[in-house]
Amino acid sequence: MSKKERLVAAIENGSVIDHIPTEKTYQVASLLKLGSLSTPVTIGFNYQSKRAGLKGIIKVSNRFFTPEEISQVSVVAPNAVLNIIKNYEVVEKQTIETPDELRGIIRCNNPKCITNNEPMSTIFHVNKKNGFVRCHYCDKEQDIRKVELA
Repeated sequence: MSKKERLVAAIENGSVIDHIPTEKTYQVASLLKLGSLSTPVTIGFNYQSKRAGLKGIIKVSNRFFTPEEISQVSVVAPNAVLNIIKNYEVVEKQTIETPDELRGIIRCNNPKCITNNEPMSTIFHVNKKNGFVRCHYCDKEQDIRKVELA
């Protein structure tokens, strides 16, 4: 099968986020504000995956995501795969990993935290081993799978 005959249409240039947990696909699309783009966007979910059973995939023509956007995706869909496409070829491929520090991406669930009472950005330190994040300001820990995005 040629690259132009795939189940999901190939794109000439842009970004593909693959291996998204199927139930997180629309959350990733919303997070990246894909509904406001004027370029073609393909969103697929419930595709078969050898790695996860079912997966989601998002293809965005003529759009390359910033490191900040990829950090946001890492909170919702860690271990998804980002592919950069140029001239129908994958020129870069990386597994999306949650960084050691998240800035301005998630909210602190401590109502008394300064970040909820002053106009300032949150900073969280990520403990990848136990799946928790800790607020830089109030030390409150949260399960990264249950955080609220900022």
